[in-house]
Amino acid sequence: MEKELIIRSSAKGNEIALLENKKLVEIHLEKDENSFKVGDVFLGRVRKVMPGMNAAFVDIGYDKDAFLHYTDLGPGFKTYKQFFKGVLAGNTNSINSVKYQHQIDKGGKISEVLSSKVLIPVQVFKEPISSKGPRLTTEISIAGRYLILTPFVQTIGVSKKIEDDDERDRLKRLLKSLTPKHFGVIIRTFAQGKGAADLHKDLTHLIQKWELMLSNLKNASYRQKVLTEIDKSSILIRDLMSDKFKAIHTSDAVLASEMEEYIGSVAPDQKDIVKVYKGNNPIFDHFDITRQIKSSFGSTVNFGKGPYLVIEHTEALHVVDVNSGHKVAMKGDQESNATSVNLGAAEELARQLRLRDIGGIVVVDFIDMKKAENRKQVFDKMKQLLKLDKATTNVLPLSKFNLMQITRQRVRPQVVISTKENCPTCRGTGKIEASLLLMDQINNKVEYLVNNNIKFLLIVHPFIESFIKKGIVSHQLKWWFEYKRWIKVRANENLALTEFKFENLLGNKIDLNP
Repeated sequence: MEKELIIRSSAKGNEIALLENKKLVEIHLEKDENSFKVGDVFLGRVRKVMPGMNAAFVDIGYDKDAFLHYTDLGPGFKTYKQFFKGVLAGNTNSINSVKYQHQIDKGGKISEVLSSKVLIPVQVFKEPISSKGPRLTTEISIAGRYLILTPFVQTIGVSKKIEDDDERDRLKRLLKSLTPKHFGVIIRTFAQGKGAADLHKDLTHLIQKWELMLSNLKNASYRQKVLTEIDKSSILIRDLMSDKFKAIHTSDAVLASEMEEYIGSVAPDQKDIVKVYKGNNPIFDHFDITRQIKSSFGSTVNFGKGPYLVIEHTEALHVVDVNSGHKVAMKGDQESNATSVNLGAAEELARQLRLRDIGGIVVVDFIDMKKAENRKQVFDKMKQLLKLDKATTNVLPLSKFNLMQITRQRVRPQVVISTKENCPTCRGTGKIEASLLLMDQINNKVEYLVNNNIKFLLIVHPFIESFIKKGIVSHQLKWWFEYKRWIKVRANENLALTEFKFENLLGNKIDLNP
């Protein structure tokens, strides 16, 4: 499976698309103003302790107070609180000085271990979603390429995706000898097959980040970020980089240089996969991402020739209905046809979960299958497909009503992209200028720009571009004869059929509205 990462940069941030065999499977929106990412550590101040909710609200600088539940304190919270009290007071800066306290009771009360106005380091593990502020934890973990460092938790864990028992034992033995006292690690899937040198390098880097956080805490004021997660594009590279990665394309030369440097530190042999896109068409258009977005984010999603999914969102869950559409010419009986459509639906649904980053409960209504072995086949296919998902998922077998229940970890807001467009020409009136006059309108604008000696580029719908350029004596050639100047024309499939615009040489729109 070939993977490609396509990054579109703009003043508002980066849009990152992950392709697998040219098919869009993930899209990430990285906004510059988002300073409350998963993994960020803040020095927070407890605003309120809510015994009824067994939780506390913590001020970390977001518009709404962040939420810290008792179960997210971790069993070693007393040790954690005592250690950081010393760090903030300037009495210690080494984890070797830690004195372990009794673990807190799993069924205890937050008011017994935490009070208002206390300063405490907290880590974001769920970003702000809808009307909710960030969700926090005090079980700090620092992620690397091969390992996740867990201070105070002196255990060695291994990713469930590493299934070979001998490899799991080998990695555990290695990390037991490498991991310093007072630290634990979780061994990530990418550590599979790696030697001591690679693991030690990653572990050393993570311990340095921990020490940097302690150093930042010394003079920190509350609301201050003391440890930041890397940007989302680098996170994707860190978490996805493998020999299956074919290329990373970006239109931003500065970003490309930064990514080359980062890849050089985590996978030096793949440094040359970063490519700077210099084409005339927008980068998402060139890699067919725009079309895939338009076809994938509506409430109805087609797959194959005829079948489709209907995806609806409610307050509590997501509902997916599988329909066979007009696929009636299939060979075989109704049972085999239904199974075939359901297997295709499972594949598309697994992609949709990743693409939209859907979290929470998902209920899927598959086409009725009477045979238990066919329902099991669809269930097994879904389980296999969900293994490709980085998020934690659980799936239950189909019920006798052919309903499947899926839960998927929710840590970030769902990706919502509207595929419906306002008519750019009628502006909501329901009426447009006569299409017969379109070329007259373009000709008038071209004449004005040429007469005012303005250098420009004409951007139109692909059909109009073909019309302007077609024939031996095309419209473009006529402009050459009339103005002694070659008018550049470029297609943009995002434009409506009768929509057009002009841009200057810097790519900025030229406003010609009266």
